[in-house]
Amino acid sequence: MAVAISSSTSLISSAWQATLQHYNNPRDYPLIPPCHSNPNPISNSFNFKRRPSSSSSSSSKFNDHALSSSSSSKLFPIPTLFSFSGCGCSWIQDKSMVHDYATSYGGASNKCYSLPTTKTVDVSSVSDLFEFICSGPLVDKIGITPERVGLSIDKWLLYGSQLCRLFQLNELKLTIPQKARLYHYYIPVFMWCEDQIALHNSKFHDGDDDVPPLVIGFSAPQGCGKTTLVFALDYLFKTTKRKSATVSIDDFYLTAQGQTELRENNPGNALLEYRGNSGSHDLQLSVETLEALTKLTKEGMKMKVPRYDKSAYSGRGDRADSSTWPEVEGPLTVILFEGWMLGFKPLPADVVKAVDPQLEIVNKNLEAYYDVWDKYIDAWVVIKIQDPSYVYRWRLQAEIAMRQAGKAGMSDEEVNDFVSRYLPAYKAYLPTLYAEGPSGSDPDRVLAIDIDEERNPILEN
Repeated sequence: MAVAISSSTSLISSAWQATLQHYNNPRDYPLIPPCHSNPNPISNSFNFKRRPSSSSSSSSKFNDHALSSSSSSKLFPIPTLFSFSGCGCSWIQDKSMVHDYATSYGGASNKCYSLPTTKTVDVSSVSDLFEFICSGPLVDKIGITPERVGLSIDKWLLYGSQLCRLFQLNELKLTIPQKARLYHYYIPVFMWCEDQIALHNSKFHDGDDDVPPLVIGFSAPQGCGKTTLVFALDYLFKTTKRKSATVSIDDFYLTAQGQTELRENNPGNALLEYRGNSGSHDLQLSVETLEALTKLTKEGMKMKVPRYDKSAYSGRGDRADSSTWPEVEGPLTVILFEGWMLGFKPLPADVVKAVDPQLEIVNKNLEAYYDVWDKYIDAWVVIKIQDPSYVYRWRLQAEIAMRQAGKAGMSDEEVNDFVSRYLPAYKAYLPTLYAEGPSGSDPDRVLAIDIDEERNPILEN
């Protein structure tokens, strides 16, 4: 079957055309087991030829994302354990907020068809997916050229299928928001993470069995979808048999007793009345945990990672019993560390007092945070928002979803009170974070992602 490629994709290399051609090859190569939510999964409808290893070889030390037969054999299924109630993932089920990314970003084609159901891949549909991927807002930012997409289109298909399994999506009937979330957001970020891992590993000698894991920090406001993003990335690492660990700054909140003491030591300061702002974390536990995680470099090494129970004490929260902490086993390839205030830098006292006088002590507390969090982070993903008030709307959406699901959720008034304790910090620290990057970060290892109110990545402002 011949494929006519428009003039807008005339720069595509012969490698991409060769990739298109091999999808017509009748040889069968199994991919991943079917998604339980899809009786006719696309993963079992693909009959396509793997490129010989020579076709994906490169002198570059970075990962070109060209999937060889050996790497494809590393994929394996993981049971879906994700619950959507209250997670704010409107893109998963909502079909009303359709955002045509191919149109918005000037892609080569405005057609965004569902993937084929035939027993062999329809080359024209693969071409449509190729053009959809290349129209995304992150491709230029992370160096995904049309040539790289062409060389790795099989990998994009595999990762897309795995994420459909994770989020219980029918990969044959993806809406535009769903398709964009996978192919314009989660998969590009995952490939950026793979490049960062390759760069990290290149600094060590081949055969070195004591390479520490790369620590990637995710700094993003509450409710913007960072936890779901990290969840998806962690899943993709596991499906490719690379061990990863996830940790949140929430895991390091003070115990209930510690919070009581903090509140009593700062009477009248609403920003320290509940957990959240700097000063409400167990910094020693942070250091101990991150130090131990970075030393999980060998088989058989294990440790438990702290977790926090936000439902304890009527929502005030407490550290979860250690018997419930998840166990992590080495050797770790990557640690995904996320938090709403990662990378915040202390500011002059008069600057923060102008935002809110109560921030002065919070700002003072922040001085100790670089040494316990930021200095451990090698690469950063900073998710940027245009308006901090998005946080209120996102939190309200999550609480409404929880109430509709029959779970306890905050009232609208309680949401307003809750978010109001974070907004001063956002207003004070986000401008510097966005302008200068996180504390001590290498600008070349920071991926800044602008998102809109629907949590979709957009072109940088």
